[in-house]
Amino acid sequence: MNKLIVSLSPHVHGGDSVKKNMYGVLIALLPAFLVSLYFFGVGALIVTLTSVLACVFFEWAIGKFIMKKETTTVCDGSAIITGVLLAFNLPSNLPVWIIIIGALFAIGVGKMSFGGLGCNPFNPALVGRVFLLLSFPVQMTSWPAVGQLTAYTDAVTTATPLAIMKGVANGAPGFSMDQLPGALDLFFGNNPGCIGEVSAVALLLGLVYMLWKKIITWHIPVSILVTVFLFTTIMHYVDPARYADGLTHLLSGGLMLGAVFMATDYVTSPMNHRGMLIYGVCIGLLTVVIRLFGAYPEGMSFAILIMNAFTPLINTYVKPKRFGEVAKKK
Repeated sequence: MNKLIVSLSPHVHGGDSVKKNMYGVLIALLPAFLVSLYFFGVGALIVTLTSVLACVFFEWAIGKFIMKKETTTVCDGSAIITGVLLAFNLPSNLPVWIIIIGALFAIGVGKMSFGGLGCNPFNPALVGRVFLLLSFPVQMTSWPAVGQLTAYTDAVTTATPLAIMKGVANGAPGFSMDQLPGALDLFFGNNPGCIGEVSAVALLLGLVYMLWKKIITWHIPVSILVTVFLFTTIMHYVDPARYADGLTHLLSGGLMLGAVFMATDYVTSPMNHRGMLIYGVCIGLLTVVIRLFGAYPEGMSFAILIMNAFTPLINTYVKPKRFGEVAKKK
């Protein structure tokens, strides 16, 4: 009798690959990059190019000379994405040598020390960003005003919307809600901040593209944004003189950038939709708590890294029903 031999799944290739998805994310990041050039000029270009080149170099060098890998992974696009996302989390006047240190930490510690792509428990770009924030707090919180297209290290700095909100919440002198940019300025990017986070419309275009190409699903970004909007709106109604409204929080800081491009990282986020919703709601709650009650004006980076650590736990206890499994009768 002939035996039927069935090979291991998947039986049909869907056409997806790491390289294809990575370059799809890069295409989605293009609108935000173009907006950063429009508002920050040469500073945004220098920061982004330095970060990307440094990340690619360090991944190649560590893989070849330290890990002794026979094949390199620099062409799959993951190092480029790390470089772009790290740059998007930096001010446009950050010195080159600090950017290189951040890239080394992001790739060397955040990624390659765990074995490379697919093995890192934390988002490498955020690891680099938080390391720089803790190591160089003055340089990392000096925000150039928009419109200084030819200025770099000598750019005039100003307060970000989140810094203004934090000053009002803490009762600091010289801060008022009247200083906040309008909703349209926040939506299009005419406000100070990290080079890739200022334009909500550019980031939303990237979200639409990735959803259309099925690179990501809606569960993580939507759950984060809805959670932040609901809880900041509640706090605004509790004390409108102290807390900004939900829409202002939604369009300010790194919320959009983190929700769309960093919390959705394949390696560091949960594998099923129910887990993604739990993950996203928790990130949103942590972001609100840190923004409103913590020492830092922004909490998105810390919230994502904290929930990265809980992803294995979520994957363990929030599992989809096995294929062919019959529900047990009570």
